[in-house]
Amino acid sequence: MGSTFVGAALAVTGCATMPSAGVPVRARLDADVEDLQRRTFDWFVHVTRRSNGLTPDRWPTKSFSSVAAVGFALTCWPVGVERGWMSREEARERTLTTIRFFHGLPQGPEPTGKAGYKGFFYHFLDMETGHRFGTTELSTVDTAFLVSGMLFAARWFDADHPDEVAIRRLAQEIYERIEWDWAMVRPNRITMGWHPETGFIRADWNVYNEGMTVLLLAIGSPTHPVPSIVWDEWCSVYDQSWTDRWGPKHLHFPPLFGHEYSHMYIDFRGIRDRWLQDQQAEIPGFDYFQNSVRAVEAQRKYAIDNPMGWAGYSENVWGLTACDGPGDFRQVIDGREREFFSYSARGPGDRDDGTIAPTAAMASFPFAPDHVTACLKEMKRRYGAAIYTRYGFLDSFNPTLTERDGPLQHGRIVPGIGWVDGDYLGIDQGPIVIQIENHRSEIVWKAMHGEPNLIRGLKRAGFTGGWLDNA
Repeated sequence: MGSTFVGAALAVTGCATMPSAGVPVRARLDADVEDLQRRTFDWFVHVTRRSNGLTPDRWPTKSFSSVAAVGFALTCWPVGVERGWMSREEARERTLTTIRFFHGLPQGPEPTGKAGYKGFFYHFLDMETGHRFGTTELSTVDTAFLVSGMLFAARWFDADHPDEVAIRRLAQEIYERIEWDWAMVRPNRITMGWHPETGFIRADWNVYNEGMTVLLLAIGSPTHPVPSIVWDEWCSVYDQSWTDRWGPKHLHFPPLFGHEYSHMYIDFRGIRDRWLQDQQAEIPGFDYFQNSVRAVEAQRKYAIDNPMGWAGYSENVWGLTACDGPGDFRQVIDGREREFFSYSARGPGDRDDGTIAPTAAMASFPFAPDHVTACLKEMKRRYGAAIYTRYGFLDSFNPTLTERDGPLQHGRIVPGIGWVDGDYLGIDQGPIVIQIENHRSEIVWKAMHGEPNLIRGLKRAGFTGGWLDNA
């Protein structure tokens, strides 16, 4: 899953006003930010199959499809139309092809030959058949982001054209098939997934992170809802995450994707659940959007403080999230043993091996546009074409690892730069396009303001205020 920032070089004409949510209203976008958004959008155009709508998990390394990346691609097509990068006709064709393909994929408990079960989809699918890849899990969160992209498409394609009518009908049918109540294995908690070979995964969505989308779609389901107390249970453990260790008080989750992904589709500005309402006396105006603002501030401060002494970290080069890494090994650098990881979640207080993921900052664009723009410019200035290429930023890089005696699991060592990944990842590319656009035009947020299933979920979970009161 991924996203985008814009920073200090935002060009404005006149004085920008500040809405109540505390984000600058539409200023003219910096040219570097627009270039990044376009290049990243072009990645989806290049790699997504026209025949079935499947987007690979990564590229250019050959891979399976990530269903979350498919949801992000579905969200990118209307962005391309809004920007003039794609015709409405092509976007409509691509969207209907994708949704029709998923609508027709086989479901069942068998371990092979199926795309999902109980309405959920497997995390990874074969790029040709759309069937389960390997022994991957049936994923509640990846299904949630796939369906979020479909529900957004159903709101944006609002014309009477028969294909747009079909998009709306099929997207709703796919959502209504999902048996969220089946996934509530333990009291008031939703499991992260299921395997046909071994049953339900033991881990649940019970820590503050991107799982918010899972819960709200489950609570809002018109066919298989879970009780609203699931949201109260989710909030009941917030004390475990509430900290000011790395910055202003906020609900901490180390990798930034946990503060970005749900915000791609849900405009949390000014809407509050009961837990947030209880915080107003101490922090007036605080909401989940402001929590992400604080989480980004904390990550940037962590990079400035740089407690582990990694190369490259600074006020304008920062961003830890889930991403590729060089491999799982230890190596002595400048007399100090360092531990490195391959693909892993990274963040303050969690794993930190000096691997920087541009998507961590870029997908935070709505939360800190000035800092993100400055980060984008400094990364390009300092590392150039080694990390910024035809389709935007490669997934990650590590300036500390400048030599390697043994094998690397991903990427290569670039002289004068350090380790650089060789792939783009769909779940990291998508948030860049989407979050920049949410800052530019808010088209995703505005469309979802009218999404009845999301509105139902938010209201059942106890959210009030802001745009929701008029929905």
